[in-house]
Amino acid sequence: MKGTHKYYKWEVLALLWMAYLLNQADRQVFNTVLPAIRDSLGIGDTEVGLIATIFNLCYAFMVPFGGMAGDRLSRKWVTTIAILFWSVATMFTGLATGVVMLILLRSVATGGGEAFFGPANYSLLGQYHTDTRARAMSIHQTSYYVGVILAGWLAGYIADKLGWQYSFIIFGAVGVVWGIVMAIRLKDKKEEIAGQDCNDGDGGRHSRLDRESKPGIFDGFKTVFTTPTALVLTIGFSGFIFVITGYMTWVPAFLQEEFGQTQAAAGFNSMFWTYIAAFAGVLLAGTLSDKIAVRDRKVRMVIQGVGLILGAAFLFFVNGGMALWLIYLCFAGWGFFRAFFDANIYTVLYDVTPSHLHASCSSALITTGFAVGALAPVILGAMKESMGSLSATFPVLGAVWIVCGILMLAVSRTHYQKDYDKINK
Repeated sequence: MKGTHKYYKWEVLALLWMAYLLNQADRQVFNTVLPAIRDSLGIGDTEVGLIATIFNLCYAFMVPFGGMAGDRLSRKWVTTIAILFWSVATMFTGLATGVVMLILLRSVATGGGEAFFGPANYSLLGQYHTDTRARAMSIHQTSYYVGVILAGWLAGYIADKLGWQYSFIIFGAVGVVWGIVMAIRLKDKKEEIAGQDCNDGDGGRHSRLDRESKPGIFDGFKTVFTTPTALVLTIGFSGFIFVITGYMTWVPAFLQEEFGQTQAAAGFNSMFWTYIAAFAGVLLAGTLSDKIAVRDRKVRMVIQGVGLILGAAFLFFVNGGMALWLIYLCFAGWGFFRAFFDANIYTVLYDVTPSHLHASCSSALITTGFAVGALAPVILGAMKESMGSLSATFPVLGAVWIVCGILMLAVSRTHYQKDYDKINK
């Protein structure tokens, strides 16, 4: 059988790599063509920001349910139906004629569909890759960087040549095709179908009975919010997502409005310099974290705090009066240091939470972070309307990261080792 072939796990990685690329590209399409949507439909910056905000709120609300579905149903079909669902919604977004349709198609349908993809996607990949899990997860993460860079350029190019509607229609159609490929080629792990023992995320083994007695949906929230290190990590993650969401939503518009770039150029330049630098940063931060943490575990959180503070410094310099090459340098510096936080999120969380609650705690972290981050597009949109420029919003984003970074540095010294020892007695 295809599903049991020794090389099939790499096919699973390839299938999910492309699906995750489309997942991230789908989000970036909206950000790239945002000014064209605004002008075409005659809506304001606050309304456009509201669409992105509702998208993230829907995503945050639905993630815990996506996690439950991934634990209880066929992960093949959860991931496959999710990509088909959001891709069809993306195609119909190109036919939207007003704010209400954009909210329903972009925010509710697409956001809800993507929320079911993530948990099942990582779980299925982890099941197939046991001895090669770290390598597979690292390769899988590269699709995030490729997806936002590719969509940033290609969606803008399509919009310049054919109109913003076709950016959604074409990307959505590609997603439908890939969903069909996944339906044909992707397989659930045979042991789960048969109800036999299966590996969990920590290398342990659990029976079907264990899988049917999963923790409640609120157990992860209770653990995260009562563990100081996990709580502050969640606060830091919320600030992290707030800034990233605001950046990715509005920076393409910033380059178009302040520097007169085309949609294709703005989409590419807003993402390329940032994520090329982030790619290097995540490799460096991960390597440093693993080496130093052998002697001092709290260094993981220290690296995160330092990354937020140094990354914030670059945001304070971004404004429309700078030379374009300096803008790109700030984008790259911000991206490089943001990866310091990114590289250690789940390692820190899993250090201070019980292994049987890792999935639930992850859902609590993601839900909280994206619920807070969802506010960024509408807040920045309102600030842009009142101040007349996006330049004034970058220092606000920088200040958010500085506060979160200082808080994480403080808690890493006072609670990290205590919380780790409590879990690992």
